[in-house]
Amino acid sequence: MRTRSNRRRASAVIVGAVMSALMLSGCSFGSAAADPDVPAQVDTAFPDGTVKDLKSAVTAAMGSSGSSGAIVGVWAPWSGTWVDGLGTQKPGGGGDVKADQVFRAGKLTRPMICDALYEAADAGKVTLDDPVSAYVSGVPDLGSVTLLELCDGTSGIGSYSDQLYGSWLSNPQRQWDPRYLASFGLGEPRTSPPGDAYKDSDAGYVLLGLALERATGLSAADVLRTYVTGPLGLAATALSDLPSSAVLRGGQSMPNAEGVLDCAEPLDLTGASSSGGFTDSGVITDIRDLGRYVQALASGSLVDDDKRFANGLPVAADAPSWYTADGGALLAGSLIGQFGKVPGYLTAAFADPKTGLTVAVVLNNSAGDGHVAEYLAWQLAAIASKAPAAKGETAPEAGLPWTAEQFGEAIASLAVCTPPASE
Repeated sequence: MRTRSNRRRASAVIVGAVMSALMLSGCSFGSAAADPDVPAQVDTAFPDGTVKDLKSAVTAAMGSSGSSGAIVGVWAPWSGTWVDGLGTQKPGGGGDVKADQVFRAGKLTRPMICDALYEAADAGKVTLDDPVSAYVSGVPDLGSVTLLELCDGTSGIGSYSDQLYGSWLSNPQRQWDPRYLASFGLGEPRTSPPGDAYKDSDAGYVLLGLALERATGLSAADVLRTYVTGPLGLAATALSDLPSSAVLRGGQSMPNAEGVLDCAEPLDLTGASSSGGFTDSGVITDIRDLGRYVQALASGSLVDDDKRFANGLPVAADAPSWYTADGGALLAGSLIGQFGKVPGYLTAAFADPKTGLTVAVVLNNSAGDGHVAEYLAWQLAAIASKAPAAKGETAPEAGLPWTAEQFGEAIASLAVCTPPASE
């Protein structure tokens, strides 16, 4: 059985004062209470050729996924940045997509609730090896499952999203009780003993949120605000429904009478309740917050525990050796992050803690496979990793175990809508 040290981690390094623009050394995220521990960002845009390649990749993914809009952020500290909104709010119009619009972060919520677990442990509210049953009552057969195993995805508990996704589309504004959500995952057969193997479990992250609510006396929204978004200065990030304005509208193409996806008129899911995601996938954010967050996650700027990502387990039996899961995150080569699909949105964000290379992206149609956003993030990372160094900077030598072309082809193979013809 996989084991983890039960020692308490050292206190997270929190910088209390608001940093000035000079102290940020050109970082494009803006000032906040704690800064990701990554190389300083050069204060310039990528070369035109790099931007052209990045934009081409995003545009192709929009076509394959049926998305009318996308928001993307790419940061390479040695070379430049690219933050942009592409396309329109809906097919054929609805207004241009802007880079500062808010959207659903999806499964990037998972590492956030794990951050909160580690922070609550540091504050003495819980210990990582506490049984879930100490905080969540009335849940059968969880006596041997720990809070840390919920975070790591090694509890053996199943998922609820596949069983409820149709209901989210037919009644998007319904309010969901987190215990009810978790019951669907708990009803699935356990495939391994706790701690033995990784298993994607949205129910596990919902249970972790419930446990932290009980342990801290705070609502789940306040748990994340207290332990994650507040310390990192993520003003646009919260466990909440989307606001009524400054939002990237999200939808899903639905089958027409002939059973073919209607990519021209997606079902509007912008107003879908976040309660269906809770502490698994209920957070909203914007692209700069998301980039900043994933940098902090990867670099351990908030949670200072060198064991958190040290024991990655295979995501699947046939997964490449460079692709593992640990600590609420996915480890892809040198990148650490997460991806996922919620009604209306496909989202992904990854960062390299050593080089600072960071990618965040959202597409506004959830008809396709959630892996489209993941593959797009990896494709953009591969492009940006080859970006030339700006004057006075040095490009890192390490590369990624894949090529941009590889994941461009993977995205095309998952197309649900016909991409526009190349000009």
